[in-house]
Amino acid sequence: PAFRRFQSGYYRVYLPALAADWLQGPYLYKLYQHYRFLEGQIAILYVCGFASTVLFGLVSSSLVDRLGRKKSCVLFSLTYSVCCLAKLSRDYLVLAAGRVLGGLSTALLFSAFEAWYVHEHVERYDFPAEWIAVTFSRAAFWNNVIAVGAGGAAEFFAEGLGLGPVAPFMVSIPLLVLSGVFAVKTWDENHGKKRAFAKTCGDGLRCLLSDRRVLLLGTVQALFESVIYIFIFLWTPVLDPHGAPLGIVFAGFMAASTLGSSLYRLALSKRYHLQPV
Repeated sequence: PAFRRFQSGYYRVYLPALAADWLQGPYLYKLYQHYRFLEGQIAILYVCGFASTVLFGLVSSSLVDRLGRKKSCVLFSLTYSVCCLAKLSRDYLVLAAGRVLGGLSTALLFSAFEAWYVHEHVERYDFPAEWIAVTFSRAAFWNNVIAVGAGGAAEFFAEGLGLGPVAPFMVSIPLLVLSGVFAVKTWDENHGKKRAFAKTCGDGLRCLLSDRRVLLLGTVQALFESVIYIFIFLWTPVLDPHGAPLGIVFAGFMAASTLGSSLYRLALSKRYHLQPV
């Protein structure tokens, strides 16, 4: 029972943050198009977001450890809320700054929350380490469910209620505030070990270059991600001229992704004994 209470306290903060993130997926390109920006200008805005995620991703672990995991989660709520508010502006530089803040927020989303949970699980509560996988597998399941629901919700607010492509971004803000408030009220602060940034990067680079398999794996992953990012940029301008409901299409993508994950787990199960090679 104590473990389940601890789990639910984590989900109360983490799942609204994921929902706010997914809500912004279906109508990002459409919003910039609605503001009359050209395809090249929209591409630069996308690159601003991707590049800032890369740059902040390099320092996010050190930042989270120094600032504190709880404070970093609250910072995520603030920066992502400002990022959403920036979408109300038609000024190109304001939108670019919003994309940079979005990159910072994404880096925090995928580092601070899990780091907080692992520390509390092991250090404060002393639960068995193998139970960590239980929490994260459930979080992954709900992440998929939320992603599908977010596509439908975005479609409802943008097209169903006729509020336009900026509506899903505004709906994200209350969810971000909810996540931040729950973190402030229910979480305790924890910190990681302070590590020199140069040493951390040096160790990672040595690991990458010393093992050919790691380098190849990283290369394959980078090529795969590049295809995904091209797809993320192109799917809206390809389908939108045909009147496709973008939120429903996005929900379909997420449902297909969930199906793929399920098939992968089935393939690795004791029944089929398939292994990645």
